[in-house]
Amino acid sequence: MANKDKAFIAGVGMIPFVKPGANEPYPAMAAKAGQLALADAGIGFDAIEQAYVGYVYGDSTSGQKAVYALGMTGIPIFNVNNNCSTGSTALFLARQAIESGAADCVLALGFEQMNPGALGTVFNDRPSPFEDFDREAAELVDMPELPLALRYFGGAGQSHMRKYGTPLEAFAKVRAKASRHAARNPLALLRKELTVDDVMNAPMLWPGVLTRLMACPPTCGAAAAVLVSKAFAARHGLRADVFIAAQSMTTDKPDSFDSRDMMQLVGYGMSQAAARSVYAQAGIGPQDLDVVELHDCFAQNELITYEALGLCAEGEAAAFIDAGDNSYGGKVVTNPSGGLLSKGHPLGATGLAQCYELTHQLRGTAEERQVPNARNALQHNLGLGGACVVTLYQGG
Repeated sequence: MANKDKAFIAGVGMIPFVKPGANEPYPAMAAKAGQLALADAGIGFDAIEQAYVGYVYGDSTSGQKAVYALGMTGIPIFNVNNNCSTGSTALFLARQAIESGAADCVLALGFEQMNPGALGTVFNDRPSPFEDFDREAAELVDMPELPLALRYFGGAGQSHMRKYGTPLEAFAKVRAKASRHAARNPLALLRKELTVDDVMNAPMLWPGVLTRLMACPPTCGAAAAVLVSKAFAARHGLRADVFIAAQSMTTDKPDSFDSRDMMQLVGYGMSQAAARSVYAQAGIGPQDLDVVELHDCFAQNELITYEALGLCAEGEAAAFIDAGDNSYGGKVVTNPSGGLLSKGHPLGATGLAQCYELTHQLRGTAEERQVPNARNALQHNLGLGGACVVTLYQGG
């Protein structure tokens, strides 16, 4: 598809992520992120033709409540909930609206007002979307005393350890790297640098498999992006230096359950399929990437996602980490923002916070986090239950 049909990122906005209880109410957070994105684009809210608003924990039409703080112009507002991939799902729909010609200027907005503690279900009087996942996890790893996400992603890490002999220290190195990157990010929640020993010596949540510091913290925050057509950008004198070159969303196939593998249960296959689709669409390969923001809800998921995205061969993630190929000076800088592990993970905002980071990387405005000469930037956002969105941005 020619560039004139692409969706361009005219503006991005993000507020600092904070711990639950330190946040403003969700409409205030969302409005601030939206205002920052509009200001970055150089337009007013009256230019927005549609809005796609993502959140996980909130009542229906919370998207309207958030957007009305920006303006009440009568535009279509779509509420989006796709678990942890909610923000990138809103982005996916916004991109489709631009590329299809349905709109020329669209807002994608994500926010989350979370409670402290591990994630859990809210509606316990009806079948859970995780019934099938829980059944498989119970058979493969048991550990019923652990919260859902810890059981799933810890089990995926354990699967990798058993298959390839991956040491626990490999996950600790991922977490320590995240902290070094986050120290350069003023919007990150956790900016203290950690050593591998710090991570290894943290309380064990699952002996031999997972320490507390290998899990991302519950977080509140908001992020937004303004997407425009090439013609709209030209008419209004907006920047058109970053665009979505390719994007794919995948959901579970039978092998998520039939493979009897915890890595597949948490979306390895979805990630692999989405990434391969994006590479094929763009005519590039993982070796062409300069920077990646991937879904490191747990250090375990970052490690297995290196392989799912093709950043290294299957079974070689530990060697990839040991060589420093996941950071500055290596093959591809992963999570320069600090990722979910250090930046924080307000579920509905995460995918748009990744968009924020990669847009600045491609503009060359990421300051202390800047990846030199970044041209190809990949985003990976995963939600259990399940959905995976992989997006390739290009600039220059």
